[in-house]
Amino acid sequence: MYLTNQIQREREREREREKMEKENSNASAEVMRNKQVIYREKVQGSLKETHLEVRTSSERPKAHKDSGTIMVKNLYLACDPYNLNLIKFSTQLGSPVPGYGVARVLESGHPNFKKGDLVWGITRWEEYSLITAPETFIKIEHTDVPLSYYTGLLGMPGMTAYAGFFEVCSPKKGDTVFISAASGAVGQLVGQFAKLFGCYVVGSAGSKEKVDLLKNKFGFDDAFNYKEELDLDAALKRCFPEGIDIYFENVGGKMLDAVLPNMKLHGRITVCGMISQYNLEQHEGVHNLINLIWKRVRMEGFVVFDYYHLYPKFLETVLPQIKEGKIAYMEDIAEGLENGPAALVGVFSGRNVGKQVVMVSRE
Repeated sequence: MYLTNQIQREREREREREKMEKENSNASAEVMRNKQVIYREKVQGSLKETHLEVRTSSERPKAHKDSGTIMVKNLYLACDPYNLNLIKFSTQLGSPVPGYGVARVLESGHPNFKKGDLVWGITRWEEYSLITAPETFIKIEHTDVPLSYYTGLLGMPGMTAYAGFFEVCSPKKGDTVFISAASGAVGQLVGQFAKLFGCYVVGSAGSKEKVDLLKNKFGFDDAFNYKEELDLDAALKRCFPEGIDIYFENVGGKMLDAVLPNMKLHGRITVCGMISQYNLEQHEGVHNLINLIWKRVRMEGFVVFDYYHLYPKFLETVLPQIKEGKIAYMEDIAEGLENGPAALVGVFSGRNVGKQVVMVSRE
């Protein structure tokens, strides 16, 4: 009887060991999985979903001690027109797509970062990423706002709007301001900064819904749907009978050509982007540049990286305005990395309403 009980106990222990080994194996497999969005086919012309592919890698990166690297779990990824430049010019076929994101540090081999830190910067479109230059990342200190805001309002687009308007546009109270792609991540913020500063603000967008948002949610003085305007010059003269002091340029092409004759003397054109041209194999020409001379217009391009030193000042200005309800902000969130390619492609056709974000993990 004793021997029988002993054998039974041994069998139970063996079953328990097998169960634990299976659970550990499953847990290990779960940890090692890394879903990724891969750049699979060279982009010629417009970005299409077929250029990207969702795969699952069997390995997860590691940040070794004193390596100067960090390993992060990506939480939110930003869909920006800027992604296309990163894909075309700095991504090898077969590699994960790069872009701005919000992440949590899981392993650190860098003295300035520790496990649990929340950060934002350029990561890769995957669940887990090894960041080899973490000094380019910014730590998130304020978590009393949604973390997804750091892909837009409190991240690169927010800084772009802030620096582009206040540093490059050289605004004065009472200026007349026109913003193209005004319902996008940058445009909606430029318009609100301009209104808070005391300017008259008009925006263009690509649907009635977006035009209504500009006027009723973001507080623009006026807005129009550029797709419904047969004559852009006439639309601008209707909105700006005395001309435009500041044009915040996001689209280029026909809109820029129409704006140039409508600029005031000594007007300023701040060139942030030209989304209408990014997917074209042959860029459109601009015919009204002579107005830069006649009207002594200053036209200046900029990149946000030159202004990141102003980020603390930006937070001091914008965080109180968010908490006081002075700034409205809209996000269009796609859940799951597998929905990332469609979300990114949709940005170039204006499918999104508000800042397009991909949520990778709810944590």
